[in-house]
Order: sequence, then C-alpha cells, then structure tokens
Amino acid sequence: MKKVIIIIGIVGAVLAAYFGNKYFGSNVNSNLTDPYVNIPTGSNFDEVVKILVDKGIIIDEDSFRSLANRMKYAKPSMRAGRFKVKEGWSNYDLIKHLRAGEQSPVKVVLNYERLLEDIAGKAGKVLESDSLKLLQVFNNQQFLDSIGYSRDELMSIFIPDTYEMFWNITPEKFVTRMLAESKSFWEKNDRLSKAKNMNMTPKQVYALASIVEKESQNKEERPTIAGVYLNRLNINMKLQADPTCVFASKDFETKRVTNYHLSFDSPFNTYMYNGLPPGPISIASASSIDAVLNRAPHNYLYFCAKADDSGTHAFAENLTGHNLNVAKYIQMLNAKGIK
Repeated sequence: MKKVIIIIGIVGAVLAAYFGNKYFGSNVNSNLTDPYVNIPTGSNFDEVVKILVDKGIIIDEDSFRSLANRMKYAKPSMRAGRFKVKEGWSNYDLIKHLRAGEQSPVKVVLNYERLLEDIAGKAGKVLESDSLKLLQVFNNQQFLDSIGYSRDELMSIFIPDTYEMFWNITPEKFVTRMLAESKSFWEKNDRLSKAKNMNMTPKQVYALASIVEKESQNKEERPTIAGVYLNRLNINMKLQADPTCVFASKDFETKRVTNYHLSFDSPFNTYMYNGLPPGPISIASASSIDAVLNRAPHNYLYFCAKADDSGTHAFAENLTGHNLNVAKYIQMLNAKGIK
C-alpha cells in the first residue's frame, strides 16, 4: 500500500511540475526583436493567438491556449491595444497583463504639417486608425459642428508637440484629445486674455500665426511680421501674404510667387480677399502664436525678403520704400536664375 501511495505521490508531483511549468514556466520568447504587440479592435481569441505566434512572442501555443481557457481570458471579443511584453514571462504573466489591458502608449509627433492630410498621415502611422479613417472624421461636418469647428478651421486645434496616447484611440477621441491639448495651451501664459484684448479669437490668432510661420523661420522677427499684418487688418488693408496664395494654389514646390499664384481665386488668397483666410494655412508653432499675441509695435505696412540670403526681411512704412526693397530682391532672384 505504501508503494502505491509513493508511486501516486511521485506521479502527482511529476504532473504538478509538468503542468506548473507549462502554465507558470517561461513561455515568452527570451530573444524578442520587438517586445510590443498590437491587438486590433474587435479581435477574437484565435486572432490574438495568431498574432502572438506570428510575432514569435509565445513558444508553446497549446499551453497558452489551455491556461487562457482556464483563466477565462479566451473571449469572442478581446481587449484591444498596444502591449509591451517581457522576455521570459510565463503564460500566466502574459495572460494577466493582456487581460488587464495594461497598454503602452504611442507617441504622435506633430511639428511641420501643412495640411490636415499631413496630420492624418503622421498620426495614422502610429495609431490603429489609419490616415483614411482619421480624414473621414476630419471631413465629417456633423462631427465638426458638434465641436464648433469648420474643416478650414480644424487645423487650429493642433499645437506642435509630442503627444502620448493609446494606439487604439478612435479618430473622434483623437480630435477631442487635441481639442483638450489646445484648450490647455491657450489657458497658459495669458494667451486667452491677450487674444481678447486684440479683439481676436484663438482661431483667428492661429490663422494669422500660420501665415507668420510660413513667412519667416527667424523667430526673432516674427513679432515684427505679425505687427505688419495686424497694422493692415486695423486699416482694412489686404494682407497680401504670399504664403496664402501658395496655399490656395497648392503649389508648394514653387520657389517664386508669380501672377499665377497671386490671381488664384480662393478665399485663402489674401491678395484677392480682405481679412484673414477662413482658417490656417499650416500648423502654427507656439512661437508664431506668441509672436501674434506679443506683436511688435511699429508703423510698418510692408516687408520683403532681404536680398542678402540672410533669411530675414526688410520692412517699410510706405509703398515707395517697399518697392525699393522688392527691386533688390527680384534682382537677386534673377541673378540666381530662380523663376
């Protein structure tokens, strides 16, 4: 009888060790090339297992399936998201982690985008929602009405920065997240009160800032450029901003503004229409927004790129002085053969 008990005990111990190792021993590859796994929204259990196998995350599929069923992890609809797994994890560790929905965020970097299509393309590369799905929301007027923006104005919610968010964020929640970030930005450094004192809305400030952004890469002269445009607005003078007619024509590769650009009929072309364009012509940096809010006081109404390749501008209070500056610049372009 003793021998039987001993044999049963040994068999039991062996089985316990065997199943314990299958369930609690290492089953996550100890040499992962990519520790992140993306589980798409709406995935079922079999699809999740296939992802884990195809990416080389798990070694023994059967033991994973067995414990997943015992732990009631296997469901028709699984938790979606981007998860970071650790080398050498057991099935138990992996299932517990995935079931808890402990996601690792992705980083969406926004900086020099010109169009909403560019924003969608940039975000779509790191989010579950691709650029087409994002653009569908960007173009959904009913949704835009619900947040108080037109499509032309929507670019003004995007403040250049690096944002962390979950991979499976929906396009709608992506937009509302950007709205929240924009609200937070405007509530800092007295930006809202400064805009109000200028009788401008944040949308209008942003639209002008996007023009200033495209006019100069020199941050130090942006407040002066902003002052020129604000002086023009104050006397109901057309802005006549070259970047707006380039944007209107979508001829972004041009190196020289011609009559084709100046005469391109679009509400964005400030050579043809008074006031601000209906929305931004690109993403605007914080420095350009602040340049508008803290514009330099002066009497300049004109400016033109200097003919010295400095990337800065020559300013003038009257048309006579401006025409002299323009003549110098055109002479430089002609000398370089730029058409």
